[in-house]
Amino acid sequence: MMPGQIPDPLVTAGSLPSVGPLAGFPATTLTEQLKLAELYRLGTVLSPLMLNRHAKRPFDDIKSEDDDDDERKKRRREKNKVAAARCRNRKKERTDFLQKESERLEMLNSDLKSQIEELKSERQQLIVMLNLHRPTCIVRTDSVKSDEHPLEPSED
Repeated sequence: MMPGQIPDPLVTAGSLPSVGPLAGFPATTLTEQLKLAELYRLGTVLSPLMLNRHAKRPFDDIKSEDDDDDERKKRRREKNKVAAARCRNRKKERTDFLQKESERLEMLNSDLKSQIEELKSERQQLIVMLNLHRPTCIVRTDSVKSDEHPLEPSED
């Protein structure tokens, strides 16, 4: 072909010597590449819509695995729900036990405090009785170790 001459439309693009970016590709290769490019374009457009995350598996397998995943999640949620209920019940029982134990210990503490007061009172009465008895009592010298510290009621 001569410069300035119009190319024949029957001549394929791949057979032209150097016409743009398609130069050097035979027509069959170019057609195949265009088909592949179109398939890739369709695949990228369709794959998010039609394919699930399991790209190369049949649709039935994908559906059954999704069902299995849903079942697993449902069972896990149910187990967690039961475990949470058990945990709340144990916590409530523990709280009730601690409340009753606290009440029991408060009553015991109150009883012990009143017993302490009774014993202090009894001690004071015994000290008074002993001091009243001392002047009339004849004490043998071998049983008395010291007369310097007479018993006196304490100021408790």
